[in-house]
Amino acid sequence: MKIVRDDGPMDQLIRALASLPGLGPRSARRIALHLLSRRDSGLRQLSHALEIAEKEIRSCAICGNLDAADPCRICAAAERRRDQICIVAGVSDLWAIERTGAYRGQYHILGGLLSALDGVRPDNLRIQPLLERLRGHEGVEVIMALSATVDGQATAHYIADRLKGGNIKISRLAHGIPVGGDLDYLDDGTIATALKSRA
Repeated sequence: MKIVRDDGPMDQLIRALASLPGLGPRSARRIALHLLSRRDSGLRQLSHALEIAEKEIRSCAICGNLDAADPCRICAAAERRRDQICIVAGVSDLWAIERTGAYRGQYHILGGLLSALDGVRPDNLRIQPLLERLRGHEGVEVIMALSATVDGQATAHYIADRLKGGNIKISRLAHGIPVGGDLDYLDDGTIATALKSRA
């Protein structure tokens, strides 16, 4: 027996919500019901926020961050260090570093990582704008804050090769034992990396 799919507004809302990362059909249905049962505080508020976001939020022409201002508040802030640029794959990585409050330099968002498997090549990322941004700048430290995956390390090596020959210091985030980590529960690769990059 063939099930006829209802394409009414409720199904469209559930499908739109289910397409978001981390949400499946069940979570999407619960969220849809929550929003609809609280139209004023839920649905209308969300609808208004999405409308404003669509109109006002844009990518920063300098670093690629999302903000209502261009350049973004980080790039425009006079108190941020100009001699440090932290390279991250995406905006969520920038947000994660900003949450710590430990970094006061600039950023550059690549928009992903190199991946032969997924067909992501250097010209698909914001590598050329990074090279142009660094051209003529002496004594800048480039911090590679890319994931410790094969794609992350390949991207870091590619960028480091492109930056050779200039007066640019290249560093990377330390990899190894997390704070509060128990050696007995860590994998061999993590322990080996921690030993090699010990301070």
